[in-house]
Amino acid sequence: MSDEQKQENRQISKVRVEVEHQIGGIKRSQIVVQKFRNWVDHYIDDVMETACGLHNFRLTHRQTKVTNHLLVS
Repeated sequence: MSDEQKQENRQISKVRVEVEHQIGGIKRSQIVVQKFRNWVDHYIDDVMETACGLHNFRLTHRQTKVTNHLLVS
């Protein structure tokens, strides 16, 4: 591979790792991981949106907690 292709591959890998970490964080909500047996229309979308929202909330809360800790110290 050329140096340019290697650099492009590194950039793609950085994005891929971040996306995989986010997916792992979303999977902390076990309803996303386990077999889903509810057949109500669009309910699976609501479950995924809720799991993503909870993950974003956790990230925001963690970031706020760290920022507040740094300000107090």
